[in-house]
Amino acid sequence: MRHILKLNDVILGHSQLEEVDALDRRVWGQFHPGFGYELVQPIFRLFSEATPMPGGEPRDEIKLARYFAARDKLPLRLEDDRGRAIKTAAIHIADYTLERGPDAISLDVLVPDEEYWEVRGDAGTR
Repeated sequence: MRHILKLNDVILGHSQLEEVDALDRRVWGQFHPGFGYELVQPIFRLFSEATPMPGGEPRDEIKLARYFAARDKLPLRLEDDRGRAIKTAAIHIADYTLERGPDAISLDVLVPDEEYWEVRGDAGTR
């Protein structure tokens, strides 16, 4: 299922969110930026600069704090392929495109929405 990430009504990009951890209510996958992504890219790049190794420990706590403060103020919205809003607890874009190339970008979302998991059909997958 295609998921669309928006900032207000501006499309930032999309993802299939093909990876699933239903126990933690987390989905993630390759992110395909749209034209609107450039509006928020500097914020998500703060995370990559603070944590230069995906999945690694942060090296710059100040940048990391700036990232979380800025990201939490963004009016981000995730929608399904029919335009229905999906309730999320957190949305993160891991953007390592400068370090690793254009495909090194993923969308990671915490989804507490039970209806989403029923529709998705992989509530037992980890």
